Amino acid sequence: MEKEQDDVSSIHNRFSLTLVNPGSHYFSLAASMGVGLVTVLATYFGYLNNLNIEEFWYRIPIVLGVMAAMQILDIKFAKKKEYSKSLHSSLFGNMLWVVTILMGLLSSVVLSKETSLFFITFGMILFASFRIGLYTTTLGASLKKAWAIAFIQPLAMFFVLVPQELWISMLTNVIALGYGIAFLIIASVWSIVTDRAGRPGMKSTHKTIQAYLASQGNDVEDAEELMEEHATETKVGTSQIRFSSNNETKFTMVLPEIHPGPYHPVGGSNIPYLIYKNLSSSAMVMHSISDHALNLPSRNEVDNYLKNLQNFEIKEEGIKCTEPVVVQINKARVTGMLFGNNPLLLLSLSPHGMEDIPSYMKKEIEQYGKNRNFTKIMTVDCHNAMGEEISKEDGDDMLKAAKSCLDSLITKDNFQIELGYANTNDMDVWTEDLAMGGLGITCLKINNKKYFLGWADANNMENGVREKIIEKFSEEGFNLLEICTSDTHYAAVKARNRNGYYQLGLITSGDKLSKWFIQIAQKAELDIKSAKYEILENETEVRVMGQSIYEDYSKALENSLKITKIFVIGSLGLFITSLFL
Repeated sequence: MEKEQDDVSSIHNRFSLTLVNPGSHYFSLAASMGVGLVTVLATYFGYLNNLNIEEFWYRIPIVLGVMAAMQILDIKFAKKKEYSKSLHSSLFGNMLWVVTILMGLLSSVVLSKETSLFFITFGMILFASFRIGLYTTTLGASLKKAWAIAFIQPLAMFFVLVPQELWISMLTNVIALGYGIAFLIIASVWSIVTDRAGRPGMKSTHKTIQAYLASQGNDVEDAEELMEEHATETKVGTSQIRFSSNNETKFTMVLPEIHPGPYHPVGGSNIPYLIYKNLSSSAMVMHSISDHALNLPSRNEVDNYLKNLQNFEIKEEGIKCTEPVVVQINKARVTGMLFGNNPLLLLSLSPHGMEDIPSYMKKEIEQYGKNRNFTKIMTVDCHNAMGEEISKEDGDDMLKAAKSCLDSLITKDNFQIELGYANTNDMDVWTEDLAMGGLGITCLKINNKKYFLGWADANNMENGVREKIIEKFSEEGFNLLEICTSDTHYAAVKARNRNGYYQLGLITSGDKLSKWFIQIAQKAELDIKSAKYEILENETEVRVMGQSIYEDYSKALENSLKITKIFVIGSLGLFITSLFL
């Protein structure tokens, strides 16, 4: 499982590559027009200053107009017909052209030589070679099609940029053609090699990239199809603690064995909210100890899982439980309660944080509990502070705390359960770092003492936010045991940061979150009634993403990046030689 975690981390660490494109196509449109203007200025004032400058003024709108027209025409050649991608590709291609032109001017100054029109022609062909690479990787064109359309925008702009009498001499420049053809070949070879970088596990790296990019525009069909090809059938369990009063369900705590993901909006990325909604918006969908291998790859599997969630078996029921036990060993904290013979353990390192708790810890805790004759051990990864993969030292401390908590629970008396629950469904709490399920609070009154448990449908929490909220609760005289997040991979907005999401508390202040939590805690307190619990168990056969898919994706990504670095270094070396001509 450690290898799977490493592969996921490797993929996640490369997420920043997706932030290269501007966040808005309006920015790309404006920027490309700006770059086009610089191209015209540099060409006429830097290279053609011996010609009639009056020509310069009317060429600006013509060049920019042709660029805009070609950007619209490019849409027809892209697989998904997306205007934004056409604008992004035009911007980067034109940037490459203008950089070549400006570097030519700089080299003439530094090396004390005459400016050469070679750089205008060379830059135009570099623009075309860039389009070959871009069209084959991200826009879904075959290499033949990419060659056929590579020169459309560069040549159209060239013909309106350069005076007609210079066309033939510039386009037949042997040195410019030689360098240009070399880069066209480099782009083609790079495209072929990177597409095969993930074989045999991944047939086409480019199709995977295209599917991912399409999914960012909510077109998930290709991405889910690719993931289903790798998916494996398995049985996953779901545990529930259902609380009811007067034969009416008040609240359900859910521990699904599946993991939210893989990423918004694909597959089970929003599964916590869907489960929450499936349970009449009166639930806390916890993050069980599971990893990305248990992601549902498609909406079909999500529907299958939700449909079968109702086919549960009542394993145990009762009206009593123990008071909570909290064990802290160094950074590790475990909060436990015992329902009949079924312990519920909440595991956290907050405020220090960690990634998903590895499955070996769950197995060890369950084995320890089994040796002490517990029936069902329900472990929750609170997922309430940001951090790296758990260290061996912290993992050992957490296991010790969990075992100590189990030993302590055996000795505790049981008391009648009284319970109240409230959430933010009727409140205006929309924020970019909170998903569709909002916030929830349950108030357990045990042995005439009140204990609160908070939940947020969010992807982790900003470090220290949990402690801030607990401090505010304490000031109100409330005992807030823990705050858990669902680890949803739903994103209210696309986060343009390294993580790809906004953890709870990054956008919304701790004070505001405290206010919301306290408000619903007060409602939950007023809703307290005697309750009974039922332990529900469900097992469903679904297709999950498994471990090999991450190994294949990671391998393809790393190989592609290594190959790209080699080609970039070689291309840069070749480009530098052109500056000395």
